[in-house]
Amino acid sequence: MTIAAADVTTVPPLQAEPWVVVADAGAPAQAAPNTPIGGETSVAEPAGFRSAPYRAPVPATLTGATVVTTETAASLYESGATFIDVLPVPPRPANLPAGTLWRTPPRSDIPGSIWLPNTGYDRLTDAMDAWYRARLDDAAEGDTAAPLVFYCLADCWMSWNAAKRALGYGYSNVHWYPQGTDGWAAEGRSLEPRTPQFPD
Repeated sequence: MTIAAADVTTVPPLQAEPWVVVADAGAPAQAAPNTPIGGETSVAEPAGFRSAPYRAPVPATLTGATVVTTETAASLYESGATFIDVLPVPPRPANLPAGTLWRTPPRSDIPGSIWLPNTGYDRLTDAMDAWYRARLDDAAEGDTAAPLVFYCLADCWMSWNAAKRALGYGYSNVHWYPQGTDGWAAEGRSLEPRTPQFPD
């Protein structure tokens, strides 16, 4: 699939988003579907997708998905579930001098993950939406019942949105890991460098 550059650059800029956070490693060891990880939550699920700011406290539930802690995510990992990292890639700063080389900031995530950046915004272009659907189909090998684990960083609505979008595509075994790489690393689990996938 060929996607014009204009189709993938219409997402909001991230300069205002503080993409560094310390994880809360004190969550319970296990969570059932739609059960708050920390008990009651003051953050309600929105009816649709969450818009900016994307780094903010998240709800403890995602209707239709199973919310998991690090312990449960690790069990899913060991059983062969597919992990989808949706951390966004910041755009090239507008004030860089002409000719300056811009590289994607490095990212280390859960070993074996697939990094599909910029898929957790509240709105995607039709082309980006089609690309995301196709990448999930590849990751699940066409099986909408395959276990998929979506994550980003702690307090990151990108992973909530991306998991909700997968539910809308018909995936029935969706897991949302709200602590993301922060929670994974806080438990002493390894991370590895990852290269993002982008539309052609």
